[in-house]
This record gives sequence, structure tokens and C-alpha cells, in this order.
Amino acid sequence: MPDKDVAVIGVGQSAFVRGYPGGIRELCFEAYREAMQDAGISSKEIKALIVCCAPEYDKQRSPSSLIDEYLGLNPAPTFMVESLCSSSTTGFAIAYSFIKSGLYDVVCVLGFQKMSEITSQDVQERMGRGADVMWESPYGTSMPAYYAMYAQAHFANFGTQPEDLALVRVKASTYGQLNEKAVYRKKVTFEQVMESGFVSSPLKVMDCCANADGSSCVILASADRAKELSKKPVWVMGVGQSNAPMNLASREHMRGLECARIAGEKAYAMAGVGPQDIDVAEVHDCFTIAEILAYEALGFAKPGEGPSLIRDKQTYLEGKIPVNVDGGLLSKGHPIGATGGSQLRTIVLQLRGEAGAIQVPNAEIGLVHNIGGVGIYGNVIILGR
Repeated sequence: MPDKDVAVIGVGQSAFVRGYPGGIRELCFEAYREAMQDAGISSKEIKALIVCCAPEYDKQRSPSSLIDEYLGLNPAPTFMVESLCSSSTTGFAIAYSFIKSGLYDVVCVLGFQKMSEITSQDVQERMGRGADVMWESPYGTSMPAYYAMYAQAHFANFGTQPEDLALVRVKASTYGQLNEKAVYRKKVTFEQVMESGFVSSPLKVMDCCANADGSSCVILASADRAKELSKKPVWVMGVGQSNAPMNLASREHMRGLECARIAGEKAYAMAGVGPQDIDVAEVHDCFTIAEILAYEALGFAKPGEGPSLIRDKQTYLEGKIPVNVDGGLLSKGHPIGATGGSQLRTIVLQLRGEAGAIQVPNAEIGLVHNIGGVGIYGNVIILGR
């Protein structure tokens, strides 16, 4: 059971959209306002702000100070955290550490990204520079190409088929159409996925998530402050983190993401639970193959057996381990700095029994799996009711 030292007392998220009309300060305020209303507290309670984003998608340097000022949090200290697509769960881990150390008792973690200010071509170039800029990205590598290599390795080693990937996308759309904050809210058929054009073989257009603008916010508090401020705290049970070599040539294999496996083992050990104890999970499905890799890294399936979970619908709402029942990145979109916070929000709502049409009955323990880059950073967080 959780040690009840640190709790989440508020969560919020903007709608994820393809082109947000305002600036980054207004975008961040949307998630912040919802989280503060959810927590039922005022800004004077926030003792530190951690802003999480990847740089170079907008013109503002040091956006953390701008956002701290706009939210009226001065003179509370502000910090900026970046670990590519896992930035806001890295921020969450730092906030947890701040509170455990006694440095601050209430910390706000705010993730955002406004990706629409530059072209899709420029976005891909910047994402590509999340890899080694001497030995990899100058040669035209991109996120779809990297994950396509992992898909090819899984196909070659375990017999996984394109049809298995398509089933992941179908599931995402099943729940994405119920998520009012998602970019894509339309039903996608198996045939539509299979007929979509190739981006990087074997990944097709519908195997890939989309860039988006969005923000997310998570407010953490010490046990004493959580009990004082909140009637519905959700407790942090386990936090696991791991890094893999940035250069893919330095990795032992491409059958799965080692950083996720190691981070999961650390989080399970800290929480005192195992894969069989997880009632609902949010995993980083930037591409369909990534969700299957997550099943295996987290112990929901043995290596090579991840496809059987999606074939048997075991990761659907009514299955033995519901995964991404908010539509995942494939439906919600992927505003890099906000993604992990959105995943955390979904799990918190699930554990509070407030997830509406996608509620997993009697969910008591939830897991978030958030990956930065092509398996460079791995963060796993376990929360308990």
C-alpha cells in the first residue's frame, strides 16, 4: 500500500488542439485553472512551480518565469524541466522529491507545448534532434523511422504483424471519441488503418500520433497538507526512472525499450506491487508499436506476447488490464511537454471514480508509463487510491 507521504490533490488539462489561437501563457492557464479548481485551493498555497516543456517550438526563452508571473505565483520559485516527451513526468518526480525532502509542501507541475507556431517539417526536424546530432539526426532520421526500426525488430523476432498494430489504433479510436479533450474524436476502422499510406514501413499514417498544442497541470502536496486541503487525495506509491543510450548503436537490442522495463521494475519495487496489481494504465503510445512494447516492458505480457493482449481485447475497458482508455496519444495528440501530465490526470480521475464513460470499475491502483525520445528517458509512476 502507498506510504501516504505525497499525494496528488488537483489535476487539469486544456483541450489538445491542432492550432491553439492564444499564446503559451494563456494555454498554460487553461490547465492551471482546472487543476486549481479541482484542488479547491488558491495560488497562495503553491510553494513552487515546475514548468515542463521541450525548447525551440516557440520564441520565448525561459518560459517558466513568464508563466510563473502570469499565474500570479511570484515570489514562489520556478524551475524548468526538459526530458523530451517525458518532461512532465520528470517534473512530477522532481516535485515528489521536493516534498519528500521537506523543501516545499505544495508543488505545481505544469507541462505545455505549442507546436503549431512552426511547420510540421520544422517540428520533425526538431524532434529528430532529440537524437544524436553528430551520428544520427543529420542523416535524416525521424521519430517515425526510429519506431519503425523497433517495429521491424519486433516483427522479425516475434512474428508480429501489421494487423496487430492496426488493432491498437482501433482501440485508441474507440475511447478517443469519448474524450472531449482529444484532437481526434472519430471512430477508425481496421480497414482504414490498413489502407492508410506508409510513413516509414511498417508504420502507416494511422499508426502515428499527431503533433498538438496543449497543457496539463498536476498539484502535489505533503501528507499533512493533502489531508488538510483535499477530500480526495490520490497517493504516490512508486516512482521509477531510467535512461538508455541516446545513440541506438549503443543499445543491446531493439526488441523493446529497456529504459521502460527498468523504470517499471523500480516503480513496482517502491510501490510493493506487481503488474498483476495494476487496475488501469496509461502508456506512451506515440506509435502503435510503442503500446505493444509498453505491454511487454511493464510485465503485462512476456516479450513477444504483447500482440496477444490487443488481439484478445485484454487492454480494453472490460479486459484484464485496461490501457489508454482515454484514447492515448494516438487520439489525444502529443503536445510534448503536456503529455505525461495528461496521462497522470486520467489515472487520478480513474482512481477517484470520476472518469465517466471510460471508468474502470473499482480501480484502486493505476500506472503511468511515459517515454522521452526513442526510449531515451523512461518514467513509470504508480498511484493508489
